[in-house]
Amino acid sequence: QVQLVESGGGLVQAGGSLSLSCAASLSTFSFVAIGWYRQAPGKQRELVAEIYSDGGTAYADSVKGRFTISRDSAKNTVYLQMNSLKPEDTAVYYCNGKRLSSTVVVYWGQGNQVTVSS
Repeated sequence: QVQLVESGGGLVQAGGSLSLSCAASLSTFSFVAIGWYRQAPGKQRELVAEIYSDGGTAYADSVKGRFTISRDSAKNTVYLQMNSLKPEDTAVYYCNGKRLSSTVVVYWGQGNQVTVSS
């Protein structure tokens, strides 16, 4: 069974920093992509950042220049460093992984609350 286990999150003041981790039960290279989506109450879940098997990355326009996604392949772990946090970053952050077998299979972590106070 493939599992994604998240850690991090919490409360931080605007302008502060926070780091999230997502540990996979198998090599991160087994995933087409691993990253985070976030969802605030009443809003759609949206992509925050994603890292691909070739090392390429993608970021939501709202977090570019503030968030950085990286991976430690030896630990099967992906990290999201969040700097210059804003109140609008407040949401539940879900680790997301996509694997390709005969089709794309999507896996989700349990989610972690990030709250940014003004």
